[in-house]
Amino acid sequence: MARQADNDSGGIKQIVFNRKARHDYHLSDPVEAGLVLVGTEVKSLRAGKVTITDAYVHIRGNEAFLLKLHISPYDFGNMWNHEPDRPRKLLLHKNEIRKLARQIEQRGFTVVPTRMYFKNGRAKVEIALAKGKAEYDKRADMKERAADRQVRDVVRSFNER
Repeated sequence: MARQADNDSGGIKQIVFNRKARHDYHLSDPVEAGLVLVGTEVKSLRAGKVTITDAYVHIRGNEAFLLKLHISPYDFGNMWNHEPDRPRKLLLHKNEIRKLARQIEQRGFTVVPTRMYFKNGRAKVEIALAKGKAEYDKRADMKERAADRQVRDVVRSFNER
């Protein structure tokens, strides 16, 4: 019997979205990466018990690791439950890792996760190069969102007449 997709969007089921990253950083060059996980971590991810707001990517040698990613212990796990804050290896091609390492060293970027999701039953994380925003950039973004919201409300009220 064929396995059903998680939802209608090509087998992608959203786990968590990092709104803080969009607020604190200018993001560019998103990359999809796989994660090396243990069984109870996958069960906790399916339950949505993950925090990625403080997570970042560290490159050691030819490997990339996701640090400060908190996956809560599985409620029904036993003595083999996972450690919540352990470093998790990212599955990327060598040329992708080299490109990220070069950007971090030369241009002062950092790499942060922007969202986690299941794609065809496999846990994936989208990471992006990030450059910190200044305080005035954050205020400008908030003003822009408020103006967009106001225009949207005016158009909606006009269309309801």
